[in-house]
Amino acid sequence: MSFFDEVSRIDVDKFRDLVDSRTDADVERALSKDGPKGVEDFAALISENARRHYLDVMARMSEQITRRRFGHCVNMYLPLYLTNLCSNKCAYCGFSVLNKFPRVVLTMEEIKEECEAIAKMGYQNILLVSGENERRGGMDYFRKVLPLVKQYAAYLQMEVQPLSEEDYAELKTLGLDAVSVYQETYHPGRYKEVHLGGRKADMRWRMETPDRLGRAGIDKVGVGALLGLYDWRVDLCCVALHLLYMREHYWRTQMSVSFPRLRPAAGGFQPTLPLSDAKMVQVICAFRIFDNELDLAISTRESAEFRDLIIPLGITAVSAGSSTEPGGYAHKGKYLEQWTVNDSRSVDEVVGALERGGFDAVFHNASTTYFKEAGAV
Repeated sequence: MSFFDEVSRIDVDKFRDLVDSRTDADVERALSKDGPKGVEDFAALISENARRHYLDVMARMSEQITRRRFGHCVNMYLPLYLTNLCSNKCAYCGFSVLNKFPRVVLTMEEIKEECEAIAKMGYQNILLVSGENERRGGMDYFRKVLPLVKQYAAYLQMEVQPLSEEDYAELKTLGLDAVSVYQETYHPGRYKEVHLGGRKADMRWRMETPDRLGRAGIDKVGVGALLGLYDWRVDLCCVALHLLYMREHYWRTQMSVSFPRLRPAAGGFQPTLPLSDAKMVQVICAFRIFDNELDLAISTRESAEFRDLIIPLGITAVSAGSSTEPGGYAHKGKYLEQWTVNDSRSVDEVVGALERGGFDAVFHNASTTYFKEAGAV
Protein backbone atom coordinates (compact mmCIF):
# COMPACT_ATOMS: atom_id res chain seq x y z
CA MET A 1 0.00 0.00 0.00
CA SER A 2 1.16 3.52 -0.83
CA PHE A 3 -0.29 6.96 -0.25
CA PHE A 4 -1.70 6.81 -3.79
CA ASP A 5 -3.64 3.68 -2.86
CA GLU A 6 -5.00 5.34 0.28
CA VAL A 7 -6.07 8.62 -1.31
CA SER A 8 -7.57 6.82 -4.32
CA ARG A 9 -10.17 5.28 -2.03
CA ILE A 10 -11.73 8.65 -1.19
CA ASP A 11 -13.47 11.39 -3.15
CA VAL A 12 -11.07 14.28 -2.58
CA ASP A 13 -13.72 16.80 -3.63
CA LYS A 14 -15.44 16.07 -0.32
CA PHE A 15 -12.67 18.03 1.36
CA ARG A 16 -14.26 21.18 -0.07
CA ASP A 17 -17.47 20.43 1.80
CA LEU A 18 -15.51 19.50 4.91
CA VAL A 19 -13.77 22.89 4.94
CA ASP A 20 -16.95 24.83 4.23
CA SER A 21 -18.86 23.03 7.00
CA ARG A 22 -16.41 23.91 9.78
CA THR A 23 -17.91 26.02 12.57
CA ASP A 24 -16.36 28.36 15.12
CA ALA A 25 -16.48 25.50 17.61
CA ASP A 26 -14.48 23.32 15.21
CA VAL A 27 -11.86 26.06 14.85
CA GLU A 28 -11.60 26.53 18.61
CA ARG A 29 -11.27 22.78 19.10
CA ALA A 30 -8.41 22.64 16.58
CA LEU A 31 -6.65 25.61 18.18
CA SER A 32 -6.90 24.19 21.70
CA LYS A 33 -5.91 20.64 20.82
CA ASP A 34 -2.57 19.73 22.42
CA GLY A 35 -1.89 16.40 20.75
CA PRO A 36 -1.61 15.41 17.09
CA LYS A 37 -4.17 16.99 14.78
CA GLY A 38 -6.19 15.33 12.04
CA VAL A 39 -7.42 16.44 8.65
CA GLU A 40 -10.68 17.63 10.23
CA ASP A 41 -8.64 20.01 12.42
CA PHE A 42 -6.68 21.25 9.43
CA ALA A 43 -9.91 21.80 7.49
CA ALA A 44 -11.18 23.95 10.34
CA LEU A 45 -7.99 26.02 10.34
CA ILE A 46 -8.30 26.87 6.62
CA SER A 47 -12.06 27.50 6.78
CA GLU A 48 -13.78 30.80 6.16
CA ASN A 49 -14.82 31.00 9.82
CA ALA A 50 -11.19 30.67 10.87
CA ARG A 51 -10.14 33.50 8.56
CA ARG A 52 -12.98 35.80 9.62
CA HIS A 53 -12.91 35.24 13.37
CA TYR A 54 -9.56 33.70 14.37
CA LEU A 55 -6.84 34.83 11.97
CA ASP A 56 -5.19 37.10 14.54
CA VAL A 57 -5.20 34.28 17.07
CA MET A 58 -3.78 31.87 14.51
CA ALA A 59 -1.04 34.33 13.53
CA ARG A 60 0.07 34.81 17.14
CA MET A 61 -0.01 31.10 17.84
CA SER A 62 1.89 30.28 14.65
CA GLU A 63 4.60 32.82 15.45
CA GLN A 64 4.96 31.55 19.01
CA ILE A 65 5.24 27.93 17.87
CA THR A 66 7.83 28.85 15.26
CA ARG A 67 10.02 30.84 17.65
CA ARG A 68 9.78 28.10 20.29
CA ARG A 69 10.67 25.35 17.82
CA PHE A 70 13.07 27.10 15.38
CA GLY A 71 14.32 30.15 17.22
CA HIS A 72 15.13 33.19 15.06
CA CYS A 73 17.00 31.36 12.29
CA VAL A 74 15.81 31.53 8.70
CA ASN A 75 17.42 29.06 6.34
CA MET A 76 18.61 30.58 3.05
CA TYR A 77 18.59 28.38 -0.05
CA LEU A 78 19.09 29.03 -3.75
CA PRO A 79 17.75 27.13 -6.77
CA LEU A 80 20.27 26.15 -9.43
CA TYR A 81 18.48 25.38 -12.70
CA LEU A 82 20.36 22.68 -14.59
CA THR A 83 18.18 22.43 -17.68
CA ASN A 84 15.02 23.76 -19.31
CA LEU A 85 14.71 20.60 -21.38
CA CYS A 86 11.52 18.69 -20.61
CA SER A 87 9.59 15.81 -22.15
CA ASN A 88 6.30 16.56 -20.40
CA LYS A 89 3.26 18.41 -21.72
CA CYS A 90 2.12 20.41 -18.70
CA ALA A 91 -0.38 23.14 -19.51
CA TYR A 92 0.81 25.46 -16.71
CA CYS A 93 4.62 25.28 -17.08
CA GLY A 94 6.96 27.40 -19.17
CA PHE A 95 9.28 24.42 -19.67
CA SER A 96 6.54 22.31 -21.33
CA VAL A 97 7.64 20.58 -24.52
CA LEU A 98 4.65 22.29 -26.15
CA ASN A 99 6.40 25.68 -25.83
CA LYS A 100 8.94 26.37 -28.54
CA PHE A 101 12.17 28.03 -27.41
CA PRO A 102 15.89 27.17 -27.27
CA ARG A 103 16.57 24.31 -24.87
CA VAL A 104 19.76 23.80 -22.92
CA VAL A 105 21.36 21.28 -20.57
CA LEU A 106 24.20 22.87 -18.61
CA THR A 107 27.62 21.30 -19.06
CA MET A 108 29.85 20.49 -16.09
CA GLU A 109 31.89 23.62 -16.84
CA GLU A 110 28.75 25.76 -16.90
CA ILE A 111 27.56 24.21 -13.64
CA LYS A 112 30.93 25.00 -12.08
CA GLU A 113 30.54 28.63 -13.19
CA GLU A 114 27.09 28.70 -11.62
CA CYS A 115 28.40 27.21 -8.38
CA GLU A 116 31.21 29.74 -8.18
CA ALA A 117 28.74 32.58 -8.73
CA ILE A 118 26.46 31.10 -6.05
CA ALA A 119 29.38 30.77 -3.64
CA LYS A 120 30.10 34.49 -4.04
CA MET A 121 26.50 35.12 -2.97
CA GLY A 122 27.24 33.24 0.26
CA TYR A 123 25.04 30.20 -0.29
CA GLN A 124 25.93 26.70 0.88
CA ASN A 125 22.36 25.36 0.64
CA ILE A 126 21.69 24.60 -3.02
CA LEU A 127 18.52 23.28 -4.63
CA LEU A 128 19.10 21.57 -7.99
CA VAL A 129 16.14 22.07 -10.36
CA SER A 130 15.63 20.66 -13.84
CA GLY A 131 13.08 19.96 -16.48
CA GLU A 132 12.09 16.31 -16.71
CA ASN A 133 14.06 14.57 -19.44
CA GLU A 134 15.45 11.12 -18.70
CA ARG A 135 17.67 10.91 -21.78
CA ARG A 136 19.75 14.05 -21.29
CA GLY A 137 18.86 15.00 -17.72
CA GLY A 138 18.53 11.67 -15.95
CA MET A 139 20.67 9.53 -13.65
CA ASP A 140 23.73 9.48 -15.93
CA TYR A 141 23.71 13.27 -15.78
CA PHE A 142 23.01 13.46 -12.03
CA ARG A 143 25.90 11.07 -11.28
CA LYS A 144 28.23 13.73 -12.68
CA VAL A 145 26.39 16.77 -11.34
CA LEU A 146 26.05 15.89 -7.65
CA PRO A 147 29.74 15.30 -6.84
CA LEU A 148 30.57 18.61 -8.53
CA VAL A 149 27.91 20.67 -6.78
CA LYS A 150 28.55 18.97 -3.43
CA GLN A 151 31.97 20.63 -3.38
CA TYR A 152 30.11 23.93 -2.95
CA ALA A 153 27.10 22.78 -0.92
CA ALA A 154 26.88 21.95 2.77
CA TYR A 155 23.29 20.93 2.14
CA LEU A 156 22.17 19.66 -1.25
CA GLN A 157 18.54 19.43 -2.37
CA MET A 158 16.88 18.37 -5.62
CA GLU A 159 13.63 19.17 -7.39
CA VAL A 160 13.75 17.06 -10.53
CA GLN A 161 11.70 14.27 -12.13
CA PRO A 162 10.59 11.41 -9.86
CA LEU A 163 13.19 8.65 -9.67
CA SER A 164 13.25 5.08 -8.39
CA GLU A 165 14.01 4.11 -4.80
CA GLU A 166 17.33 2.65 -5.96
CA ASP A 167 18.24 5.88 -7.74
CA TYR A 168 17.52 7.95 -4.64
CA ALA A 169 19.59 5.61 -2.49
CA GLU A 170 22.49 5.99 -4.93
CA LEU A 171 22.17 9.78 -5.01
CA LYS A 172 22.25 9.82 -1.22
CA THR A 173 25.74 8.29 -1.38
CA LEU A 174 26.70 11.16 -3.70
CA GLY A 175 25.66 13.79 -1.18
CA LEU A 176 21.93 14.26 -1.65
CA ASP A 177 20.21 15.51 1.52
CA ALA A 178 16.67 16.49 0.52
CA VAL A 179 14.16 16.15 -2.31
CA SER A 180 11.03 18.16 -3.08
CA VAL A 181 8.35 16.67 -5.30
CA TYR A 182 5.12 18.61 -5.60
CA GLN A 183 2.01 16.75 -6.65
CA GLU A 184 0.77 19.93 -8.39
CA THR A 185 -2.83 18.77 -7.79
CA TYR A 186 -4.20 15.75 -5.96
CA HIS A 187 -7.46 15.81 -7.92
CA PRO A 188 -7.31 12.96 -10.49
CA GLY A 189 -9.58 14.64 -13.02
CA ARG A 190 -7.76 17.96 -12.93
CA TYR A 191 -4.39 16.20 -12.93
CA LYS A 192 -5.31 14.49 -16.20
CA GLU A 193 -6.54 17.77 -17.73
CA VAL A 194 -3.30 19.67 -17.20
CA HIS A 195 -0.77 16.83 -17.75
CA LEU A 196 -1.24 16.10 -21.41
CA GLY A 197 1.70 13.82 -22.03
CA GLY A 198 5.07 12.58 -20.82
CA ARG A 199 5.99 10.54 -17.74
CA LYS A 200 4.44 13.17 -15.49
CA ALA A 201 1.00 12.18 -16.80
CA ASP A 202 1.36 9.03 -14.65
CA MET A 203 -0.24 10.28 -11.44
CA ARG A 204 0.58 7.15 -9.44
CA TRP A 205 4.29 7.30 -10.29
CA ARG A 206 4.51 10.92 -9.13
CA MET A 207 2.40 10.55 -6.00
CA GLU A 208 4.35 7.53 -4.80
CA THR A 209 7.65 9.43 -4.97
CA PRO A 210 7.63 10.45 -1.27
CA ASP A 211 7.15 6.76 -0.40
CA ARG A 212 10.25 5.88 -2.42
CA LEU A 213 12.18 8.73 -0.81
CA GLY A 214 11.19 7.56 2.66
CA ARG A 215 12.29 4.00 1.94
CA ALA A 216 15.58 5.29 0.48
CA GLY A 217 16.32 7.13 3.72
CA ILE A 218 16.50 10.66 2.28
CA ASP A 219 16.87 13.12 5.16
CA LYS A 220 14.10 15.53 4.18
CA VAL A 221 11.14 15.29 1.79
CA GLY A 222 9.21 18.30 0.53
CA VAL A 223 5.58 18.06 -0.58
CA GLY A 224 2.99 20.55 -1.72
CA ALA A 225 0.45 21.58 -4.32
CA LEU A 226 0.63 24.25 -7.02
CA LEU A 227 -1.88 26.75 -5.67
CA GLY A 228 -4.26 27.94 -8.34
CA LEU A 229 -4.21 24.73 -10.36
CA TYR A 230 -7.33 23.36 -8.64
CA ASP A 231 -9.49 24.22 -5.64
CA TRP A 232 -6.93 25.06 -2.96
CA ARG A 233 -9.16 23.69 -0.18
CA VAL A 234 -9.11 20.24 -1.78
CA ASP A 235 -5.42 20.19 -2.59
CA LEU A 236 -4.25 21.52 0.77
CA CYS A 237 -6.35 19.01 2.71
CA CYS A 238 -4.69 16.33 0.59
CA VAL A 239 -1.28 17.77 1.47
CA ALA A 240 -2.23 17.56 5.16
CA LEU A 241 -3.35 13.95 4.67
CA HIS A 242 -0.09 13.20 2.88
CA LEU A 243 1.90 14.62 5.81
CA LEU A 244 0.00 12.44 8.27
CA TYR A 245 0.73 9.40 6.11
CA MET A 246 4.44 10.22 5.89
CA ARG A 247 4.67 10.81 9.63
CA GLU A 248 3.13 7.40 10.28
CA HIS A 249 5.17 5.40 7.79
CA TYR A 250 8.52 7.27 7.63
CA TRP A 251 8.85 8.90 11.02
CA ARG A 252 12.62 9.39 10.70
CA THR A 253 12.15 11.60 7.62
CA GLN A 254 11.97 15.35 8.07
CA MET A 255 9.12 16.98 6.16
CA SER A 256 8.78 20.34 4.47
CA VAL A 257 5.96 22.16 2.69
CA SER A 258 6.19 24.94 0.13
CA PHE A 259 3.43 27.26 -1.04
CA PRO A 260 3.92 27.93 -4.76
CA ARG A 261 1.20 30.14 -6.20
CA LEU A 262 0.92 30.02 -9.98
CA ARG A 263 3.00 32.75 -11.62
CA PRO A 264 3.02 33.95 -15.26
CA ALA A 265 4.90 31.57 -17.53
CA ALA A 266 5.23 30.81 -21.23
CA GLY A 267 2.02 29.28 -22.57
CA GLY A 268 -0.36 31.79 -20.98
CA PHE A 269 -1.99 29.45 -18.42
CA GLN A 270 -4.29 31.24 -15.97
CA PRO A 271 -4.83 30.15 -12.33
CA THR A 272 -8.08 28.55 -11.17
CA LEU A 273 -9.41 29.89 -7.84
CA PRO A 274 -6.26 31.90 -7.03
CA LEU A 275 -5.34 32.23 -3.38
CA SER A 276 -5.54 35.76 -1.97
CA ASP A 277 -2.83 37.14 0.30
CA ALA A 278 -5.10 36.94 3.35
CA LYS A 279 -5.87 33.28 2.64
CA MET A 280 -2.18 32.59 2.03
CA VAL A 281 -1.38 33.95 5.49
CA GLN A 282 -4.09 31.74 6.93
CA VAL A 283 -2.77 28.65 5.12
CA ILE A 284 0.79 29.17 6.35
CA CYS A 285 -0.41 29.60 9.94
CA ALA A 286 -2.66 26.56 9.57
CA PHE A 287 0.22 24.31 8.54
CA ARG A 288 2.41 25.55 11.38
CA ILE A 289 -0.34 24.88 13.95
CA PHE A 290 -1.21 21.56 12.30
CA ASP A 291 2.38 20.27 12.41
CA ASN A 292 4.82 22.17 14.64
CA GLU A 293 7.87 20.37 13.21
CA LEU A 294 7.41 21.27 9.55
CA ASP A 295 9.99 23.18 7.58
CA LEU A 296 7.93 25.84 5.76
CA ALA A 297 9.51 27.43 2.69
CA ILE A 298 8.60 30.46 0.60
CA SER A 299 10.23 31.34 -2.71
CA THR A 300 10.69 34.49 -4.77
CA ARG A 301 7.35 33.77 -6.45
CA GLU A 302 5.96 36.09 -3.76
CA SER A 303 6.49 39.85 -3.55
CA ALA A 304 9.04 41.45 -1.24
CA GLU A 305 6.34 43.09 0.87
CA PHE A 306 4.38 39.88 1.31
CA ARG A 307 7.45 37.81 2.15
CA ASP A 308 8.51 40.30 4.82
CA LEU A 309 5.01 40.02 6.28
CA ILE A 310 4.74 36.24 6.42
CA ILE A 311 8.28 35.17 7.36
CA PRO A 312 7.81 35.93 11.08
CA LEU A 313 4.54 33.98 11.16
CA GLY A 314 5.99 30.55 10.43
CA ILE A 315 8.44 30.48 7.50
CA THR A 316 11.76 28.74 8.13
CA ALA A 317 13.35 28.70 4.66
CA VAL A 318 13.52 31.38 1.95
CA SER A 319 15.34 31.97 -1.31
CA ALA A 320 16.77 35.32 -2.37
CA GLY A 321 18.51 36.59 -5.48
CA SER A 322 17.01 33.64 -7.35
CA SER A 323 17.12 32.89 -11.07
CA THR A 324 14.75 30.41 -12.70
CA GLU A 325 16.74 30.07 -15.93
CA PRO A 326 19.62 27.64 -16.53
CA GLY A 327 22.91 29.50 -16.23
CA GLY A 328 21.14 32.51 -14.76
CA TYR A 329 23.76 33.37 -12.12
CA ALA A 330 26.86 33.43 -14.31
CA HIS A 331 25.14 34.52 -17.56
CA LYS A 332 21.77 36.09 -16.78
CA GLY A 333 19.23 36.48 -19.57
CA LYS A 334 20.61 33.84 -21.91
CA TYR A 335 17.76 31.32 -21.66
CA LEU A 336 14.03 31.27 -20.87
CA GLU A 337 13.04 31.37 -17.19
CA GLN A 338 10.57 28.81 -15.85
CA TRP A 339 8.45 31.44 -14.10
CA THR A 340 8.71 35.14 -13.33
CA VAL A 341 10.49 36.09 -10.12
CA ASN A 342 8.35 38.45 -8.02
CA ASP A 343 10.82 39.42 -5.28
CA SER A 344 13.78 40.78 -7.23
CA ARG A 345 15.75 42.08 -4.24
CA SER A 346 19.40 41.15 -3.88
CA VAL A 347 20.58 38.70 -1.25
CA ASP A 348 21.97 41.56 0.84
CA GLU A 349 18.63 43.38 0.70
CA VAL A 350 16.71 40.31 1.86
CA VAL A 351 19.24 39.57 4.61
CA GLY A 352 19.01 43.21 5.72
CA ALA A 353 15.23 42.95 5.95
CA LEU A 354 15.55 39.75 7.98
CA GLU A 355 18.04 41.29 10.37
CA ARG A 356 15.86 44.35 10.89
CA GLY A 357 13.10 41.93 11.87
CA GLY A 358 15.35 40.25 14.43
CA PHE A 359 16.22 37.15 12.38
CA ASP A 360 19.49 35.44 11.56
CA ALA A 361 20.00 34.37 7.93
CA VAL A 362 21.69 30.94 7.79
CA PHE A 363 23.36 29.94 4.51
CA HIS A 364 24.13 26.31 5.27
CA ASN A 365 22.02 23.44 6.60
CA ALA A 366 20.25 25.16 9.47
CA SER A 367 18.68 22.08 11.07
CA THR A 368 21.30 21.85 13.81
CA THR A 369 21.19 25.61 14.34
CA TYR A 370 17.41 25.44 14.76
CA PHE A 371 17.72 22.76 17.40
CA LYS A 372 20.44 24.62 19.30
CA GLU A 373 18.65 27.94 19.37
CA ALA A 374 15.42 26.22 20.38
CA GLY A 375 17.27 24.54 23.25
CA ALA A 376 16.71 21.00 21.97
CA VAL A 377 20.42 20.01 21.96
